[in-house]
Amino acid sequence: MKFTFDWLRQFVDVNLTPHELADRLTMAGLEVDAVEEIFAGLDGVKVAEILSVSPHPDADRLVVCQVAVGAEKVQVVCGAPNARAGLFSALALPGATLPSGVTIKKSKIRGQVSQGMLCSEKDLGISDSHSGIMELVWLHESGVDLAQALQLRDTVIEVDLTPNRPDCASVMGIGRESAAFCRTSLNPPVTVQDIPRLTGENCEFSVTVQHEDCPRYAARLLKNVKIGPSPWWLKKRLLAVGQRPINNVVDVTNYVMLEYGQPLHAFDFRKLQGAAIVVRRAKIGETLTTLDNVQRTLEPDMLMICDAQRPVAVAGVMGGVNSEVDEHTTEVLLESACFSPVSVRRTARRLNLATEASYRFERGVDPQLPPLAMERAVRLLCEVAGAEVAADGVDCAAGVKKNEPIKLRVNRTNNLLGYDFSADEITRMLSAIEIGVRPLSDDTLLVTPPSFRVDLEREIDLIEEVARLKGYNEFPQTMPLVPMAAAWQDPARKLRQDIAAAMTALGFYEAINYSFVNPRHLDMLRLAEDDARRRTVQLLNPLAEDQSVLRSMLLPGLLDNVRRNVNYQVADIRLFEIGKCFVPGPGLEQPEEKTYLTAVLSGRRLPGAPLFHMGEEKCDIYDVKGVLETLLARLGFSGLGFALAPEAVQPYSDSDTFAQVVVQGKALGCFARMARKVLANFGIKQDVYFLNLQLEPLLAAAKDTKQFVSLPKFPAVKWDIAVVVPEQVRVGEMVESILHSGVALVEQVELFDVFRGGAISKGMKSVAVKVTYRSAEQTLDDETLGLEHQKIIDILLTRFGGQLREV
Repeated sequence: MKFTFDWLRQFVDVNLTPHELADRLTMAGLEVDAVEEIFAGLDGVKVAEILSVSPHPDADRLVVCQVAVGAEKVQVVCGAPNARAGLFSALALPGATLPSGVTIKKSKIRGQVSQGMLCSEKDLGISDSHSGIMELVWLHESGVDLAQALQLRDTVIEVDLTPNRPDCASVMGIGRESAAFCRTSLNPPVTVQDIPRLTGENCEFSVTVQHEDCPRYAARLLKNVKIGPSPWWLKKRLLAVGQRPINNVVDVTNYVMLEYGQPLHAFDFRKLQGAAIVVRRAKIGETLTTLDNVQRTLEPDMLMICDAQRPVAVAGVMGGVNSEVDEHTTEVLLESACFSPVSVRRTARRLNLATEASYRFERGVDPQLPPLAMERAVRLLCEVAGAEVAADGVDCAAGVKKNEPIKLRVNRTNNLLGYDFSADEITRMLSAIEIGVRPLSDDTLLVTPPSFRVDLEREIDLIEEVARLKGYNEFPQTMPLVPMAAAWQDPARKLRQDIAAAMTALGFYEAINYSFVNPRHLDMLRLAEDDARRRTVQLLNPLAEDQSVLRSMLLPGLLDNVRRNVNYQVADIRLFEIGKCFVPGPGLEQPEEKTYLTAVLSGRRLPGAPLFHMGEEKCDIYDVKGVLETLLARLGFSGLGFALAPEAVQPYSDSDTFAQVVVQGKALGCFARMARKVLANFGIKQDVYFLNLQLEPLLAAAKDTKQFVSLPKFPAVKWDIAVVVPEQVRVGEMVESILHSGVALVEQVELFDVFRGGAISKGMKSVAVKVTYRSAEQTLDDETLGLEHQKIIDILLTRFGGQLREV
């Protein structure tokens, strides 16, 4: 957004220099990209009057001009076709340096002395026009500096606006912000009180809005319009900000757009068929040649401005050639409207057509602005084009919605900003930028955002506005407080991280699958019809049929991963996933969310190991059991057990290998081999083992407390025990009985052999364990150790009905 300092001061009493203003705007959140003085290099360029023009004696295309510069008369050789006696123009005298870098010198051109150069607008860097020398027909005095006579000296300020501040894409918007921090008022040329009431009665034209993407459309008819060049003050404003003057009507619409931020469009009324304006979507096959002389193919979702038969403009983007204002125009229909930002953005992108109008409409134009901007344009057209405005007009405003008020708490504002604002101070700051405020209580204000502030939606937006208006550099600087304590960690998140680290260390890869799954998975797992996991949450607008429900299990997604890997000839698989499952419950508005760890194993026991050394031994149920034992040990949970529970066998598991995982007396999950029929349903031909744990109960379980133990000073002694026990005796129970035997010297028990056959009777097995003894106070002798060792032997023989193995 570009504007000039002089243009701004026309409406705001700014008591700052241009650079100070730029600094204040930047600190107010409107970042200034550039501050540049314009037309500063015109020293030595004067206003001159051409007294006479005679042909050059030695050149057909040159003329010799006698020029008056104040009281001085000079001769200048010129080649411009519009040089004529009585014309006031710009003369660069010898010694002047033009913006192009050319230094003017007294010289001879084809034998004739030339004491300067009569300049075009392009020579002086004013515009790109170079069809002839400047015609200053409104001036009547020569000899004065051109920059002074044309009031050229000014400063252009360019602001880089963020998309949420479309209200500042205008001189009025910048002026409103400037008035706030300069503690003065904005004096717009037209106010709400100046707007006439437009009823649409007795109009010579009709307006029909057929689509909600146009919440407001206002139009007025002007007659006896005289098309011509704009006056210098108008051209100067446009040229200063990079706009090209075209004619007085078009220049007024561009000027008002820059001044108020409201794009306008002027139609040649006589070119509108049926004297009608219809706002509608484009029809299939319709085309429009826009003002850039490019024929555009329109799509059915593009919003168009049409007459009774055809499109005449792309709404919010660009007008059409078929209704363009030209030198023959005498009646103008002036449009001032508001269009949906989404609609304009979509249309502009598809047509690859970016304009000043689309820039503003895409970000959001104030729906209350069209009648105000139109009244400003009508007054200017009457001034610069001699137009006569029709008594009435049309203002279709049925789609305009009022902004809802927002409660702003003073205490919350102070807590967030670390400042002590009063309610009166906040009211004063917000009111300065035309935000409506009234008190509700001592601590609460009711704030009504103005229609031009599309970014104010919540209380936090208002708090940010208070900070911005106060000035971020006005807040006291404080150092952050860093407590001397470890940062708090969410236990659930920490558990997930620890599980992921442990599983990765065990050779697993983490899988992350979508929560949206195929409802057929539950049939493929052979779940019963009354299984709670079949009560899935249906998506209202699924991405695809195979992603139409929220998952109630992690296992199907991992089985899909296994199938995909096997199909790509990766048969050795270790995958795990930690994620939420969603199961609706009776009387619950939202589904119950539970977090699970599910893992699958398939293929070789040692994937990646050399075949020559390790062979192709496949993993089995004991590998899963080992994973669980290692995982829970690393997590610090004791009391792990496994229970054979036939009543809990899952329909997708092999009943012979199914076991529940019990931690500290609570069943947290299960593990087993997948049933082969289920694997066939998923297209898998090799055995797959799985484990499934619910994590919420694990969070409630007690962890082992870590305690420091000093390094042992005395050596350990290891003695073996080999006991023959019945086949049904569990080895794990024997090991546990030794560890909990009450013998204080036992440090470790390790199973190293289980033997059947030979001299061992049928139905019996030999179990050999190595017991490590150590004392913290002395070196153990055989006599002391023998007594303790015998206690353990007696426990094993008594409790498990065994006998010492003699051979």
